[in-house]
Amino acid sequence: MFVASTAGDVVRYALAGFLVAVGIALGWALLWLAGVLRRVSSFLKGAEQEILPVINKVGGSIDRVNGQLDKLDSATDSAVDAVQAVDAAVRTVSFGVRRPVEKLVGLSSGVSHGFATLKTRRNWRAALESAREASARREADFEEELRKTGG
Repeated sequence: MFVASTAGDVVRYALAGFLVAVGIALGWALLWLAGVLRRVSSFLKGAEQEILPVINKVGGSIDRVNGQLDKLDSATDSAVDAVQAVDAAVRTVSFGVRRPVEKLVGLSSGVSHGFATLKTRRNWRAALESAREASARREADFEEELRKTGG
């Protein structure tokens, strides 16, 4: 059969054989690809069935955490309000006590300096003047100390 063929016939037979081989190879590749796609589809279905419940649980957990954070926010607001109220009360008491304490500190310093001046100079007028100056100076120093400490 091949003996009486021409060169054109041989090329046609070779081309036909090549096309048959390509067809078989493509058919085998498509069957292999179909199997891969089937496995991928099965994997995606399984992942969908397992991941969606997890996503739902995570969403519920986030909702519960947000609820607890809202409760904590109101608790911290209450704590801040309580601290501000205590701060206001302490400042009120502090301002109420500050001036008498300042005067008492000035008085003790004035008495001390007045007696010292009276003892050294033996002059009542000089002793009173020294007491007033020492008292005023100590009150000013006391006020400056309170200002530095934030009181």
